[in-house]
Parts: sequence; C-alpha cells; structure tokens
Amino acid sequence: MAPLPSEVPYGTLDLMVLKTLKVMGPLHGYGLARRIEQVAEGSLALNQGTIYPALLRLEQKGWIASEWGTSETNRRARFYSITRAGRRQLAAEADSWARTVALMARLLEEDS
Repeated sequence: MAPLPSEVPYGTLDLMVLKTLKVMGPLHGYGLARRIEQVAEGSLALNQGTIYPALLRLEQKGWIASEWGTSETNRRARFYSITRAGRRQLAAEADSWARTVALMARLLEEDS
C-alpha cells in the first residue's frame, strides 16, 4: 500500500519552487504544482491554497518574476520564472539543506 501524500514541510516549498523553475524554466502555478507532485512520486500533495501564496511571497521577495501568457489549454495564465536573486537564494538554501540533512544523518546513525 502506497503512503498517503503528506503536507509540505515548513520551509521547503520555496526551495522546491525555485529548483523546479530553475530546471524546467517558466511554468504556470498549476503546472508547477503538478511537476513538484510528480517528482515527489505521490508523497506530497499541493493545492491552490499552498502554491499560490508561496508564488506571491517569492515574487514579492524578488526571487521569481511573472508574466501573463497562454497555457497549453489556451487559457490565460501567469507564468513564473526564477530571477538572478532567486538563483542566489536557491544556492544558499540548497547549501543550508545539505548541511541540515548531513547533521540529521549523523544524529540518526548514533547508537542510543
């Protein structure tokens, strides 16, 4: 039996969005959420109440930019792309997460 999708752990959504935009290029919000879910292989569920506030926050910080375009279904959609400042933030956050993961791995390997 497959595990149920979990909520996004606090502090990780920004990193997921920035990384996805860096790899995939400009995406609209729905496409971005579906791509993150696809990479998570069903272990994560994103809804509009999660992804759109994050996109607004990231745009206000200057880490992503948006412009109107036409989706693959011929609907007007806002497409988001990572900015230069977003690339710098992505590098800093990825480094921080790598250190955190390494620390947790060391702690979890210790004998109790």
